[in-house]
Amino acid sequence: MHDDFRCGYVAVLGRPNVGKSTLMNHILGQKVSITSRKPQTTRHRVLGIYTDDDAQILFVDTPGIHKKEARSINRYMNRAATSSIVDVDIIIFVVDGTQWTEDDDLVLQRLESAKAKKILFVNKIDKIDDKENLLPHIQKISSQHQFDAVFPGSALKGDNLPKLVEQLKTWLPKGDLFFPEDYVTDRSQRFMAAELIREKLMRSLGDEIPYSSTVEIEQFKIDEKGTLRINGLILVERSGQKAIIIGKQGQRLKQIGRDARLDMEELFDAKVYLELWVKVKDGWADDERALKSLGYDDL
Repeated sequence: MHDDFRCGYVAVLGRPNVGKSTLMNHILGQKVSITSRKPQTTRHRVLGIYTDDDAQILFVDTPGIHKKEARSINRYMNRAATSSIVDVDIIIFVVDGTQWTEDDDLVLQRLESAKAKKILFVNKIDKIDDKENLLPHIQKISSQHQFDAVFPGSALKGDNLPKLVEQLKTWLPKGDLFFPEDYVTDRSQRFMAAELIREKLMRSLGDEIPYSSTVEIEQFKIDEKGTLRINGLILVERSGQKAIIIGKQGQRLKQIGRDARLDMEELFDAKVYLELWVKVKDGWADDERALKSLGYDDL
């Protein structure tokens, strides 16, 4: 490590479903935050650790900030995102192409008091048919807030991300590594296993059920052959939801388990034996005590 080595925290903020997790995963070169096409896939703050010869960037991926706080879990997600603004060196505000919503306004309000350097990342520019709309959109946002830099790009395709990383490195404070250089997250394997199961749930189900479900890991151990034995419990709020997740002759649950297991084997570099159950726990998403017991207390 040389004398000019830099290390610091970068919060990735934005409304739900603008590509915050995809942005971080692409820079890290592997999946640390789960993704799906559905808003509010990310529920927890997740730290992604990027290390090269010049710097260690600690990305804080946050739940999407949203106006409608219908239940306790929504309030939890907003608190988790907003508290991430404190004590970071840089904030990346991710917006979606040329679209702007009330939730974007809400994020912009939260940025006002932050003392960190701020970058506007205009995502999904590959999806914009008429590129002439891009500059007026950027100018309109920039007129509402003075950003230190603006990067149009694509989190999914990696467009402009190398330049973004280089910019981050110049602004980080000088300092030693916070984490060993082979770390990609501070989260436990148990947490990552639960998130991967939840990702497959989000991707395979309709709009309503993913928000009424969560995952708890009841067993996570390595047997004498080096196989990871994982028991996952999927909690839902109603018996009808349980039936939908299990599917006809258990086929949907088997597919969710199979997809999650393959991802776990790649992430943990080990053979995985995964068993899944589905259980009804009425009202878990609106019960502060239940949320804490399920790990929604990392503030």
